[in-house]
Amino acid sequence: MSSRRKQQVRELLKRNLSEILRREVPTETTGVLTVNDVGMAEDLHSCTVFIGVFGNKQQRLAAEQFLKDKRGYLQMLLAKNVELRYTPVIRFIVDDSIERGNRVIELLNELKIADEENPEGH
Repeated sequence: MSSRRKQQVRELLKRNLSEILRREVPTETTGVLTVNDVGMAEDLHSCTVFIGVFGNKQQRLAAEQFLKDKRGYLQMLLAKNVELRYTPVIRFIVDDSIERGNRVIELLNELKIADEENPEGH
């Protein structure tokens, strides 16, 4: 499988899954879901979809449950939207890398403010 083809399929799935989630997910209970990345198997028969959740802890848990419960339905919608020989079997993983990155930025900003308030380092 060429890496170009694999990249094209990844982007196609990412775009379509983003649109499906935008339409199908009840944001009041799950928060806003974003497709951060799609990892494809070499044979394109399965993929791992990394989902970001913008919401509180309760919404994050509800999002994980929603994705688990509705995986088959979401995969069926994807199959209707994309023309591939095989629709990949989807596995969702809630990805907190954006939250961790934001927390690192917050900590760096706090350190910068502390340095500006105490320039002598005492």
